[in-house]
Amino acid sequence: MTGALSQLARNADAILGMIPRWSYRPRAVAEASEALRETHLEQMRVAFVGGGTQISLGAPPQALDAVIHTDGLSRLVEYAPSDLVITVEAGMTLSQLQTAAAQHHQRLALDPPRPELATLGGIIATNAFGPRRTQFGSVRDLLIGITLILADGTVARGGGKVVKNVAGFDLPKVLCGSLGTLAMIATATFRLHPLPEASATSIIAAGTGSQSWSIVQAIKAAQLEPSSIAAVWTRGLWNVGVRFEGFRAGVAQQTARLREIAAKIGFSTETLQDTQADGFWAQQEGAWINGRLRLKIASLPSEIQRPDLLDPVLALLHGATSTWYPTLGIAIVSGVPAEAESLSRAVLDLRSKLVAEGGSLVLIDAPVEVRREIDVWGPKPPSFALMERLKARFDPGRRLNPGRFVGGL
Repeated sequence: MTGALSQLARNADAILGMIPRWSYRPRAVAEASEALRETHLEQMRVAFVGGGTQISLGAPPQALDAVIHTDGLSRLVEYAPSDLVITVEAGMTLSQLQTAAAQHHQRLALDPPRPELATLGGIIATNAFGPRRTQFGSVRDLLIGITLILADGTVARGGGKVVKNVAGFDLPKVLCGSLGTLAMIATATFRLHPLPEASATSIIAAGTGSQSWSIVQAIKAAQLEPSSIAAVWTRGLWNVGVRFEGFRAGVAQQTARLREIAAKIGFSTETLQDTQADGFWAQQEGAWINGRLRLKIASLPSEIQRPDLLDPVLALLHGATSTWYPTLGIAIVSGVPAEAESLSRAVLDLRSKLVAEGGSLVLIDAPVEVRREIDVWGPKPPSFALMERLKARFDPGRRLNPGRFVGGL
C-alpha cells in the first residue's frame, strides 16, 4: 500500500489495543473519498476516529488495517443565521460550532460530554447526548442533512440540500448511532436554536431514587418545561438538578413554581449561582467520563428508582457515581471495580433484570477482564434483522469498523 494520503500508523492510532498498519488524515472531503477508494481497492478493514471521546464504546475490531482521522475536516461549510441552519464538516468539534453560532446568538442544543473534543461526526455516530435532551431531543432530532462517504469512496447526500441520495433511506437518521459501521460521515447540517436570554438551575436534595421520581412526576403534573433534568447519585444520595432556559420572566416564573411544587411534597430547593450551576452540570457529566467501568442503562423511566436495580453494582465500585435522566429512562453508572469477577456477575444480573422488562445495558468502557465476561452490547435487539440489511446495503464487504457494533456488525 503506497497511497499518497496514507502513512504508517502509530501506537496512538490503536483502537482497544488493536493497532492498524495505515493512518489517514484527509484535509478535504475529496481526500477522504480518495482514502476510502484506496482502502476499498486493497480490501482493507477501516475505522474512523474523531475526537476519540467515545473510542472505548463497542467491541474491539475483528480486524483493523487502517484508521481515518477526521480532525482535518473541520470547516464551516455554510451558515444561514436567518434560517437557523448550519452545515459543518464532521471533524469540527461541538465547541467550535457553538462559538460560530454564538456570534449570531444561536446554539446547537446538544450538550454531550467533552464538547471541546467531541466532533460532530462522532456525536452522530455514537448518538451522544447530554441533559438538554430532556427538551430538545437527541442528535437525530436536530440533524437535517448529511454527506457521507460509502465504503468504496462514493460520496452520497441525504436530507437537507440534497444533491444525491442513496435511494430508499433517510440517511441522517440511519447514520445516527451507527458507530461508523455503515459509512464515513463527511458533513452534517443542523437546525439551531436561539441562545436563551436567561438560565436558572435549582437543586433538590431528594435522597432516594423513589423520592427523585416523585419530584419528576410533580414537575410533569405541573406542566413545567425544564430544558434539563438530571439526578446525580453520590455516596448513597440522589440530588435532582432542574434547569430552565428561555426568556427571563418565564425562567423566573418556572423556578418559583418549582419551589412551590417541591415544598408541597416535602422538599426544599436551592437555586444556584452561575458558577455553582456549572459545577452541578459538570458533576453529572463525570459519570460519562470518569471510572474504568462505565455503563449505560435504559429502562422504563420509573424503573431506575428501584434500589434492587443499581445498588448491587454501585456497591462493588470504588468512587461510584451515577447520573440518571429520569424523563429519558437512561442512567450512566461509573466507578473503579473493586473485584472483576463479582462485579461481572452483578452487571450480568442487572442486565438480565433490565432485558426482562424491555430495557438494556451497554458497556461504555470496562477493564479487559470485565469485557471477557460480558458482551458489550448484550442480546440482539428486535431490529437486528433490519440492521443486518442496512449493513449489507451500505457495506457489503463488512470492512467498516468490523465487529464493533451490536451482534458483531
